Amino acid sequence: MIKLDIMSDPVCPWCYVGKTNLDRALEANPDHAFVIEWHPFQLNPDLPSEGVDKRAYLESKFGGRANVDRMHDRLRDVAQAAGVALDPDKPTRMPNTLNAHRLIHWAGLEGRQTPVVSALMRAYWAEGRDIGDVAVLAAIAGEQGLDAAMIDRLLNSDADAQDILARDSHARQRGVTGVPCFIIANQYVVSGAQPPETWAQVIKELAAQDQAS
Repeated sequence: MIKLDIMSDPVCPWCYVGKTNLDRALEANPDHAFVIEWHPFQLNPDLPSEGVDKRAYLESKFGGRANVDRMHDRLRDVAQAAGVALDPDKPTRMPNTLNAHRLIHWAGLEGRQTPVVSALMRAYWAEGRDIGDVAVLAAIAGEQGLDAAMIDRLLNSDADAQDILARDSHARQRGVTGVPCFIIANQYVVSGAQPPETWAQVIKELAAQDQAS
């Protein structure tokens, strides 16, 4: 088995596209050797816990409405080409994602990490749900087979918050500056929303290396 560590943030649209492309490659190559673990990386760690208005935040960060409109048009084109149900105007809040990353961590303890990551991305980008809201996160946890009441209690505490922040900091110290970032066998780095064909080639090359050894 080969460890595939993925640094991502549910509010990163390229992470959603990249995950969808990886999923397609893995489905097409069911004998792949990857064991996947998701790791926290907050794109906007300085946002208040309640989040902010998404459109106003983006326009302030990227230089006005016209620039944001161009970014959203490009995202729509990329998402459509990749077959991803992603509407950049659907979310109205830009959340602080610390709690979302805490949920992803706890889902990993239950063997439900990847489904919860998928649900969070879908909830935000396709459904426009505020994944910074504790009640929304607890509901998503319940929808994915976790104990929603327990998750709600944990989210209303400080449980594992410092650990998530430390792991985010560690990723930056290792040189991760953007997501998605994929680390294969703790040796090889693949950055960005790579197409399924790239992942298929990676899987093929890893299988060939395994046979040669």
